[in-house]
Amino acid sequence: MSKRLLRSGLVVSAMTLVSRVLGLVRDVVVAHLMGAGAAADVYFFANKIPNFLRRLFAEGAFSQAFVPVLTEYQSNGDIDKTREFIAKAVGTLGAIVTVVTICGVLGSGVVTAIFGFGWFWDWLHGGPEAHKFVLASFLLKITFPYLWFVTFVAMSGAILNTLGKFAVSSFTPVFLNVAVIACAIWIAPHLHQPEVGLACGIFLGGLIQFLFQLPFLKRAGLLVKPQWGWNDPGVTRIRKLMLPALFGVSVSQINLLFDTLIASFLMTGSISWLYYSDRLLEFPLGLFGIAIGTVILPALSRKHVDKSSNQFSETMDWGIRMILLLGIPATIGLIMLAKPMLMVLFMRGEFNLYDVHQSAMSLWALSAGLLSFMLIKVLAPGYYARQDTKTPVRYGIIAMVSNMAFNAMLAPFFGYVGLAIATAMSAFLNAGLLYSGLHKGNVYKVSKTTLFFVLRLVIAGLAMIAALWFAMPNLSVWLAHSSAHRGLWLIGLIILGAGVYVITALILGIRPRHLRTDS
Repeated sequence: MSKRLLRSGLVVSAMTLVSRVLGLVRDVVVAHLMGAGAAADVYFFANKIPNFLRRLFAEGAFSQAFVPVLTEYQSNGDIDKTREFIAKAVGTLGAIVTVVTICGVLGSGVVTAIFGFGWFWDWLHGGPEAHKFVLASFLLKITFPYLWFVTFVAMSGAILNTLGKFAVSSFTPVFLNVAVIACAIWIAPHLHQPEVGLACGIFLGGLIQFLFQLPFLKRAGLLVKPQWGWNDPGVTRIRKLMLPALFGVSVSQINLLFDTLIASFLMTGSISWLYYSDRLLEFPLGLFGIAIGTVILPALSRKHVDKSSNQFSETMDWGIRMILLLGIPATIGLIMLAKPMLMVLFMRGEFNLYDVHQSAMSLWALSAGLLSFMLIKVLAPGYYARQDTKTPVRYGIIAMVSNMAFNAMLAPFFGYVGLAIATAMSAFLNAGLLYSGLHKGNVYKVSKTTLFFVLRLVIAGLAMIAALWFAMPNLSVWLAHSSAHRGLWLIGLIILGAGVYVITALILGIRPRHLRTDS
């Protein structure tokens, strides 16, 4: 069991690595083209809204509700009933998303006014930020259809994941990055407003992703004609599971949108600085947290169907160990190497040293919550695999309300950095509540083996901090070198930190057997 999980996790991580690397290339190109000015703020805003809805309708709430139900259908061995269920699930959600997409395109001004109220207020009163509202409304008309494409992409990916075909869905995001990079290089520079070309890249990326997965579904015999099935028993179960999960699984996204709303009142560049720091955070989160969460949900669903409570708990324990093994050095690396990474990746063209400094401050704050973000990806499936969406929604609402309160307290004093601190704090609260619920419900309790494992990892992490502290050049040295030289220095520091971490962990007795389960 653990070998299959580990192998699946490595496949997802490898495919995700390709996607994340290209995602960084995409951000480097965008930073060079647009920096962190007003146009960049608007572009990132127009990109964020459909992505938020994507995680609500597709990758988030829907997938968490869909996968456990689909697993039950597949376990019965009736392929015709499985196909019928998929057709009605896809048709029902597809129809809803089609309506939402049309409304989003036609009502882009209303959407912008809701989530970018600061810009709308200036537009209404002829303020200096009025042009941002007009531009954001136009860009949303181009980017919003991405929601329609990527919803079907996420659904087909969820189907393939239940069949153990994780590579396809993990590789698919590569095409979005390629499309945006291509438009940034060959289209955007020739337009009066380069951000329009980038928005076109998002639209094309969604279309290509949609077309890419169809042959794999056909080969699996699960490419079906969508049907409306609102009252179908399987769809009804998904609806009941999905509606509360809209809050529970997407709390972090709702928090980020609330941050965007507040940031629209802050200084120009706030949204961009938060975006660049969030993109660096997303690298380890996607590579490790989301990858492990992706492979663990179908496994937990099978254990629940088979009523294997001990193996269910062991699988959860495996996920926690993997998250901490990879998340601790990732967190240390982001905090210790924040400015060097931002300088190497983005400091060129319109992105200057001031932007590096501003982005680094929000990255430090967000990195404090990285382990919490990653743990949520493993703890939440512990509920959804058992088709329990009501419990995590309560925790999600508590975390979301807390985030709003933290924002209100911190933003007036720390600006956009306060928003990042609030996001990290609410993630910590959410992860804590999720674990507490599993513990009290006798579903999962961290084993003593894992506790000793974590203690060793913490010591290895401290050794990593010490090594990076003594080896890190000061800022003047970084500035004195060329981009290539900085890149080599950064690679060397990453290798040093990772090497010290691994060697210390081995000295402390961590072995491959700690990454296995008994099931």
